[in-house]
Amino acid sequence: MRKIKIYLLALLFPLLGYTQQEDVTEVLFVGNSFTYFWNMPQMVEAMAKHQDVALHTDQSTVGGSNLEQHWKSEKGTTTRRHLETKKWDYVILQDHSQSTIKAPERWEEYNQKFVNLVRTKGAQPILFSSWAYKSNPLMQTKISESYQDLAEGLDTKLVPMGSVLALAREMRPDLDLFFDDKHLSPNGSYLEALVLYKFLTGKSVISIPDRLTTLDAEGNKLYLIFILPTTGDFLRQLVEEYPMETQNPAKK
Repeated sequence: MRKIKIYLLALLFPLLGYTQQEDVTEVLFVGNSFTYFWNMPQMVEAMAKHQDVALHTDQSTVGGSNLEQHWKSEKGTTTRRHLETKKWDYVILQDHSQSTIKAPERWEEYNQKFVNLVRTKGAQPILFSSWAYKSNPLMQTKISESYQDLAEGLDTKLVPMGSVLALAREMRPDLDLFFDDKHLSPNGSYLEALVLYKFLTGKSVISIPDRLTTLDAEGNKLYLIFILPTTGDFLRQLVEEYPMETQNPAKK
C-alpha cells in the first residue's frame, strides 16, 4: 500500500506543476472559516503556480474554532496531528475573530503555545490578524493593536490582513468585500489570498490573473474564483503598494 501511495504522488506532482526534484515550500493554514472561505488556501497555491513558485498549501480548519480548541483537538480539529506528521516551512495561525476583544487572555495564551510548538517542529510561526465585522469597523483598532503587540512580544511576523481590508473598505466603499457580516465575499477572499501570497513570497502580485484555477482529482481544470478585471486591478495595486513586511522569496 505504501508503494502505491508513493507511486500515485509521483504521478500527481507533475499535474500540479511540481517535480520530485523541486524544493517545495510547505505552508499550513490553521484557523476557521475566515481562512477557508472561497478556497483561500488553494487560491494562494494557484497564484504560486501561475508565477512558477513551488509552494504547496494545506489547512487545518474547522468553522467557528479558536486556537484553544485546535490545541486541545476539540471540535474535530486535527492541528496537533498535522504538526507531528509533516515537515512545514510556515504555519499561519488564525484565531477566532473576536478573541482579542472577548477572550484576550485565552487568545494570548494559545497563540503563544502554538508559536512555541511550531518552532520546536522546525517551522516558522506566523500570526494572522483578522478583520472587523462589516457592521462594526471600529473593531479593527483593537484587533490590529493586540496582534502587533503580541507579534513583537513573541518575536514573530504578522500578516496584517485586517488593516489591509480596512484600507480597501475606506478607499472603495462601493466594492462588495463581504459575503455576510463577518465572512468575506469572493472579492474579499481574493484580496486575502493576494495578501498572504505577497507576504509569503515577496513577489509582485500585479500579474496575478483575475481567474484562478487548479486541477481536480482527474487532472481537469477547476476554476477557483472569478474577479472582475477592474476589481482585480484595484486589489492587486493595493496589495502591491501596501507597506507590508514579507518573507524571503519562496523557494523555486
